[in-house]
Amino acid sequence: MEKNAIILCSGGIDSVTTAYYIKKKLKYDNLIILFFDYAQRTLKQERKASKNCSEKLKAEFIEINLPWSKLLAQSLLNKKQKLTKLKRKELKDTKKESAKYYVPARNLIFLSYAISLAESLKISKNKIYDIFVGFKNEGKESYPDTTREFVNAMNKLSKATKVKCMIKAPLIKKDKEDIISLGKKLDVRFEDTYSCYNGSSLHCGSCLACRLRQEGFYWANIRDPTRYKEKPHDLG
Repeated sequence: MEKNAIILCSGGIDSVTTAYYIKKKLKYDNLIILFFDYAQRTLKQERKASKNCSEKLKAEFIEINLPWSKLLAQSLLNKKQKLTKLKRKELKDTKKESAKYYVPARNLIFLSYAISLAESLKISKNKIYDIFVGFKNEGKESYPDTTREFVNAMNKLSKATKVKCMIKAPLIKKDKEDIISLGKKLDVRFEDTYSCYNGSSLHCGSCLACRLRQEGFYWANIRDPTRYKEKPHDLG
């Protein structure tokens, strides 16, 4: 039986590795890379990385524009404000810094669109699509819309549709270094992924996302191929 997947993708390591996992390990036949423009400062680079992922996996690329979301967000992802440069020692407690990048109900909005797309494809093509997200384990610092409880709640809501698609988060119990190790086995080109919060062509090397990316490679004991504006000299 043919297996079809809609994958929410931001172009980062987690969502791209999820896409590779679905294609290469779960053996899904047809993939849709679903990308969202919500006026994020990282839009250009995220779009490039997500399109690259779709090309590598021979997946269809669909972009949805959410121009009104900028009015709702208080996140630094939607502002031009200068970002905090972090030292490695500051990663012991990132809860306060992480909160600055939270976009209210972002994944609730994204998954609502994904469910609508899945239902539309069932009606128009008579194909059932599972929906995949690249959520990962963040421990006590998880955003409320990236938890197992959130995924379960969205699956209950999806039952209100005609298609009753399943939302799956296959990497949700893994840490960043686990995902990087998995991505290495799946031949993910990490240099083609994008994680920086600044939105410049090169990773800045000092924002929270860059620091967590560096730590992931460090603990996975895998060479980090990322080009950074500022090299992480204090990572050891």
